Amino acid sequence: MTVAQITPFDGKVALWHWRGAAVAENTIEDLVRTIKQWSPYVTQVWVKTSDGSDWMSQYDTKPSMAISGPASIARWVQVLEANGMEFHAWCVPKGQNIEAEADIITQTCQVPGVRSMIMDIEPYAGFWQAGSAPIRPFMTRIRRGVGGKFHIGMSMDPRRQHYNTIFPSEWKPFINSVHPQTYWASFQRPIQEVIDEVYQVWGNYGLPIFPALQGNAPAAEITQARNYAMQQYKAAGLSWWRFGVIGSSQFPAINQPMKPGPVTPPPPTAPPPGGGGFGQEIVVTPDNDPRFTFGTYNGQPPSQVFQTFPGTWGWQVRYKPTVATQTQAWALWTPGITRSGWYEISVFVPARHATTASARYRLYGAVGQPSLLQININQSAYRNLWVPLGVYQLNANDGRSGVVFLNDLTSESNQEIAFDAVRWREVVGTNPSTQYLADGYDVPMGTSTERADTQIWPGNWFDATGFAVRYFMGQPAEAYHTGADLNLNQPFWDADAHSPVYAAASGVVTFAGRLTGWGNVVVIRHDPLVTNGKVMYGRYAHVEQIVVRVGDRVQRGQQVANVGNAEGAFPYHLHFDLSQTNILETDPFDWPRLDLNRLLANYSNPQEFVRSNRPARR
Repeated sequence: MTVAQITPFDGKVALWHWRGAAVAENTIEDLVRTIKQWSPYVTQVWVKTSDGSDWMSQYDTKPSMAISGPASIARWVQVLEANGMEFHAWCVPKGQNIEAEADIITQTCQVPGVRSMIMDIEPYAGFWQAGSAPIRPFMTRIRRGVGGKFHIGMSMDPRRQHYNTIFPSEWKPFINSVHPQTYWASFQRPIQEVIDEVYQVWGNYGLPIFPALQGNAPAAEITQARNYAMQQYKAAGLSWWRFGVIGSSQFPAINQPMKPGPVTPPPPTAPPPGGGGFGQEIVVTPDNDPRFTFGTYNGQPPSQVFQTFPGTWGWQVRYKPTVATQTQAWALWTPGITRSGWYEISVFVPARHATTASARYRLYGAVGQPSLLQININQSAYRNLWVPLGVYQLNANDGRSGVVFLNDLTSESNQEIAFDAVRWREVVGTNPSTQYLADGYDVPMGTSTERADTQIWPGNWFDATGFAVRYFMGQPAEAYHTGADLNLNQPFWDADAHSPVYAAASGVVTFAGRLTGWGNVVVIRHDPLVTNGKVMYGRYAHVEQIVVRVGDRVQRGQQVANVGNAEGAFPYHLHFDLSQTNILETDPFDWPRLDLNRLLANYSNPQEFVRSNRPARR
């Protein structure tokens, strides 16, 4: 059975970070900003510091984020702690140079502010390959350097067949917790079965178990895994693998407290297709701004109901206790916009006196929306952040268009609700009232002449797999294929390597990043076809050198990436599929495996679709 012990991970949610080259952010500050925006319940970042006897800077391309020694670790600690977060280190010992590897781990742990060290011990090439004999001398040297109280954990492949291959009894005297890699999607097994095996195999090891869960799985599976680990096995803390592959569809599922609680708000709403930068900005504060009004329902003077404190930006913020059944007080923010158009509307949530999980903001007069639109915000999940209510079209001729309302009714007791500033930012760089239409589809690869060819696929390009074809028969990866695997092997093998990948039709990028098992992926929400209004989502996978970002508008024939090989996992080729639903926007990772009915419900034959929807003119 698992022993109850006090650890640095109790009640905490953590994200694993591999290296700077594997994330979109360019600085530590950028990484922290992303986490605070998308997943404020994450309070720990587990940073890989060494691989064998090498600092991780040997494998990184971003000097501002690379770990090159104690000084760079101290920089990470400083930035994280300034944002209320903790630095935890992890490493991959290999046993190739016992003294050097032990010493680099010791140096890491001795940096003030490093809260723990997690060692990744796996029975594969590139990991511990030294057998059992050197383990105790190795760990003894580390313990002499860091002391007996410093927390050391171990992460591993938790499947039963791998247990004895890492010599767990040799590590046990020196470690304090285990962090099994609970990757149900990678293992292609049911969630509960994988979590059950974790606790069956490691439950009698005698150390606290903190599952490392797969953060790039579909959001519904993330929620299921989290709930099962917490409810069935009372997991006291969770970590998620890893920052850089977790997308906008997964972060809301990860952004949950360890204590059972309400669901946090969805991520910020993306601008409408073609959204550009921001124009005029209107900010209404609750501090003597005539555009802010507030009052009570019972005639009591507002000054006796609302309390104030000095906010982050210098103005006075109003707050009061929440009420569970009958509202007592209200506030109204009126922007008085002078130009019709699209506006990003955000509310500022302060770090103090904002503990409610259900602030019910209401928006008036958004074009195409109900006359009164309610948007719930979990204020307790944010600290000094602008939290978007969404992007809406407002009408300057309607005096109530864009007005934001909030009262104190939250169905909670003993919490506080903050009435801080509201911001309206005009989205410019496009005419949102003009609908973008796709004039047709081309193939996503080849020369301009080949892309205009009537032959699908053109020239010597061919589909190596086919749509809805069952492949990898009898192997763990057996599945029905969702699209086309486009190859060019003439005049030589892998002739398609590094060649450009183009948008098959106009649209907006909804995902651009790395996914485990896929390599780099771009997803485009293609515009409605001018002929029939049909909207398709295109997934361009296994690519390299992505040149677009989420939110970018692209045109048919615009380069979005280059043909890759999923970081060496496959021969060079482009995986291209088209979905008639929004499954790829909510889960870019989607893979129906052997569920043919689900595949056919969500995907179309890309060869037939492109052939049937060519541009009428060029």
